[in-house]
Amino acid sequence: MKKPVDILATDFRALEVLVRVYHLGSFTRTAEELDMNQSVVSYTIEKLRGVFNDPLFVREARRLIPTPRCEEVVAAAGDLLARFAQITDARDFEPAQSTETITIACNYYERTLIIPHLVHAMRAEAPKIKIEIVDASYLGHDKLMRMEADLLIGPFLQLGAAFYSRTLYEDPYVCIMDPTNPAAQCALDMKRYLALDHVYITYGGNWKSRYMQVLEAQGHALSIAMKTPSPAGIRNLIAGTELVVTVGERLSRHLGEGLHITPCPVDAPVAIQMVWTARTHDSPMHKWVRNHVVQTIRATA
Repeated sequence: MKKPVDILATDFRALEVLVRVYHLGSFTRTAEELDMNQSVVSYTIEKLRGVFNDPLFVREARRLIPTPRCEEVVAAAGDLLARFAQITDARDFEPAQSTETITIACNYYERTLIIPHLVHAMRAEAPKIKIEIVDASYLGHDKLMRMEADLLIGPFLQLGAAFYSRTLYEDPYVCIMDPTNPAAQCALDMKRYLALDHVYITYGGNWKSRYMQVLEAQGHALSIAMKTPSPAGIRNLIAGTELVVTVGERLSRHLGEGLHITPCPVDAPVAIQMVWTARTHDSPMHKWVRNHVVQTIRATA
């Protein structure tokens, strides 16, 4: 007769390992991120297979595929870990005394326009607090789920019930060009816009700007003369040429000094979101952080 599994022997660390393997799709990467031996990860998953009487993961074409039972367990485990974190979290938060670390995932746009003001405001009240800014790229939601970030800021749509979000503002697109560019002498309509030579910002090749999505949906194609992974250095690329770049209006204030800025004819404002999960939803400290984000946006509008 098979000995019954002691489910009470399952600890939170084992559940965290399961959640990480699920999101990373790899025992090796999980071991690296949790700083443990891969054999420990394998042993932990094997133990959980006995607890839940399910293989949890199967391999198909070298990929680790979660079973339906695994997805069910991971969803419940995520909620359980979040609730436990809330219970153990200090209910009173004193900014002036806090030495906690806040991790925010974002990209170039937010690091330029939002983060400097946010950091100054937060540290004015909490001078001992530690702030870590990590690159969100296109994996911001994954970083939240893997607890690599507490907060995500950027043009990220809310994906699934696991996330909370708040729209901070909408930023319309504008075009930046040299003042001597013939297109700078009149308002841009769609015909003139499509005929221009464009610098297209690829954002590392993993993000497609909202205006480009709308153009493609309408059957239009830009004449792209140059691609660059980041808005950094755009001013020097545009100055003295007939190139044009399309960016958010707020960002153009930092990039377009001495250049001509005009509204983009593509009606596709980008919504800047603040996204978080249940793990930090009720935390007094993280509520304080999110409130500062909103106040910073209002102060710099």
